[in-house]
Amino acid sequence: MLKKVYDGSVDRLRRAERLEVMQVDRVVDICLNQNKFKTVLDCGTGSGVFAEAFQKRGLTVAGIDLNPDMITAAKKHVPKAEFKVGHLESLPYTDKSFDLVFYAHSLHEADDLSIALLEAQRVAISNVIALEWPFRFKLHGPPIRHRIRVGKLHQEVKQLGFRKFNIEKVGDQNLYILAI
Repeated sequence: MLKKVYDGSVDRLRRAERLEVMQVDRVVDICLNQNKFKTVLDCGTGSGVFAEAFQKRGLTVAGIDLNPDMITAAKKHVPKAEFKVGHLESLPYTDKSFDLVFYAHSLHEADDLSIALLEAQRVAISNVIALEWPFRFKLHGPPIRHRIRVGKLHQEVKQLGFRKFNIEKVGDQNLYILAI
């Protein structure tokens, strides 16, 4: 089960401002990075802004979020995508269902980071990617106590057997790219 959803400063920004802060198109382009991905699971999909960006690039998109109201909003925003209500620690999909599993500012909400990563690893064919604000960055995102420390994430990734761990800077955010 996920922790209580935070009320961070980004959530209070208007949609256009949030999209600018998140740099959606740049993040999606880095995620795809010339790979021939066909399917993506958008974990913590929110209103579907990343799902829409992936779909515009020709991917088949599914999304999951704990909040049913967000799923309703995402379905209106990206009607061709498949959205489900669910938890990061128990993804309702079969093994190796998606080329890419993407966490847009949601991995820090998992009660158990290892279980969430294992679930992502289970349903992903090649990559798991998470976009998060750095632990020390204070202007946006969840309260610092909810953020993932790079060292902890790197330790978890090594223990779980991912073969690659890379961090890309995207403005004030970190994009963690984990290869299976």
